[in-house]
Amino acid sequence: MARVTKKKPAPDRELMTDEEKLVAKCYELFEEFHRAYVSEWARQDHNETLYRGEHWENIREDDPAAPTPMTPMLQSIIENVQADLMDGFPQAVVRPESPEDNDVADVVGALIQQNHDAQNFRAEYRHMIHDLLTQGWCVSECGFDSHAYNNIGMGYIRHVDCRTILFDPQTEDIQDGRAVFKVQPVTIARLNEMYPQYKGEFESDVYTLYTEKDRRVNREDRKNLLLIEYWWREYDKDSEMFRVHMVKCAGHKLLEDSRRAKPEGYFASGAYPFVVTAMLRRKGSPLGLGFCDSFGPTQVYSDKLDQIILENTIMAAKGKLLVNRSSGFDVADLQDWSKEVHEGDNLGGVSWMQLPPLPQHILAYVQQMRQVARDESGANDFSRGNTASGVTAASAIAALQEASGKRSRMINRQLHESYKEAVRLEIEFEREYNLFPRQVLVVRQGQQVPMTFEAAMMKRLSDTGVEVPIEFFISIKVEQERRWQAVTQNELMIQLLQMGILTPQQAVEQMVFDGKDAVLKSMAEEQQKQMAAMAAQAEAQAAAQEQAGPSPEEEQAIAAQAQAEQQMANLPNPEALAQAAGTPEQSIVMGQ
Repeated sequence: MARVTKKKPAPDRELMTDEEKLVAKCYELFEEFHRAYVSEWARQDHNETLYRGEHWENIREDDPAAPTPMTPMLQSIIENVQADLMDGFPQAVVRPESPEDNDVADVVGALIQQNHDAQNFRAEYRHMIHDLLTQGWCVSECGFDSHAYNNIGMGYIRHVDCRTILFDPQTEDIQDGRAVFKVQPVTIARLNEMYPQYKGEFESDVYTLYTEKDRRVNREDRKNLLLIEYWWREYDKDSEMFRVHMVKCAGHKLLEDSRRAKPEGYFASGAYPFVVTAMLRRKGSPLGLGFCDSFGPTQVYSDKLDQIILENTIMAAKGKLLVNRSSGFDVADLQDWSKEVHEGDNLGGVSWMQLPPLPQHILAYVQQMRQVARDESGANDFSRGNTASGVTAASAIAALQEASGKRSRMINRQLHESYKEAVRLEIEFEREYNLFPRQVLVVRQGQQVPMTFEAAMMKRLSDTGVEVPIEFFISIKVEQERRWQAVTQNELMIQLLQMGILTPQQAVEQMVFDGKDAVLKSMAEEQQKQMAAMAAQAEAQAAAQEQAGPSPEEEQAIAAQAQAEQQMANLPNPEALAQAAGTPEQSIVMGQ
């Protein structure tokens, strides 16, 4: 990583400006973090060497001509587990705290998906998995890129190389740390273009970034400078909140300061925009250990045994003659394979040296070591799709793969939890920095419906009339299930459809296959066509009945109804009869 070659004398702080004091504090704290990370970078170098299969270069050999066999066991383990983890690629499902905000949550979820598709988050996720398996920990950075999406801006989640970021070695939680440093080597020519106010003033400084270099390409570090992003948090007692700030420095010059644009803090959350995922957590540190730490010695010792076996095989194939001096044969003459006849006195004085074979348990032990590493890592035969003879049922294969992938599932859960935390930060950055409306596609009944996202829609009025932000909950949906799991799921849906429990559309929605959205869209369009055809047929039948007139049965019914109405009309009015006859009360009054 960073290697100190020489050190300038420290200037008098009383004569320094505030800007110079900030730069001095940045480099002073960076040197402290650098010293703490020296052993960590050495471990990372060793792990990358094991992953590439170049570990023989670090092993001292008495015989430089000795064979150096390498079976890519560790690389195969990492690649197989990485493939399993990529099958569990996450998609964020955004849910609101109140059912009234369901439409807003759907729009925000579509926005997050659009951000990740536009910035190829799948590649970033693959890099994070590689760091997690080889180095034992990975880092993702969340933020808002104002130049993305045609300068409209969008949030992002990006992979950060674990070799280029330094957390506070004194704390286990990065949010409690004094600072976070993110570093990157940049050419002096590029810095002159980006910051013309310092053009000609950039010179090779005392820092050289020690990153993983291509050994076949020569890179001159004197043409580079270390660009440092210095993040720190400070507590505001008045507001009882943390504020996070960031400056960029290179060559002991202050290039950017976030406080000039946002003195109240770079992000309203007041948190560092980094999420760390550790595979095998180390106590007292946010970092972790990976497969190279666990199975690296197995790789080295198995290759060393392969070297012994190969040397024994070469010596046995080459052969060696034992020649007695009294045999009369010339040794140089025997070494000449172009001759067909050799002269000597005693044939019994020449014999082949028999090399004893290696014990069989050594050969078996090499295979056992590698098999144990595959089994313990989860990259065994069942996870690769290799099954024992006689296991052909999809449900049985799925059960075996599910049982063999426990370690992959645990790692997936760790990655998904970190992804949820990163998505929460991304939503907050969209809420804070988004200024322009964006159109997103929301799925409604299998169809994509265009809707507009605006940051203002992420707020609503409370019962007291105060504007409050809408809170969201994040859950994870795996984009693609394993093949045999998908087959089992599809078979279950077909059985429920045959039993009449599900409709065809419900069954397709629960099935897992490529092109499902297109099928649902086609089904919805076909259903609309059928409803339109039924409506047109009903209208045509009604029009035909009007033109043809009533049928005989309808005429009889109409005549009977008319006759009944006529009879009702001929009946005397009950009120008139009552007036003519008079009520009992009226009779009594008249009698009086």
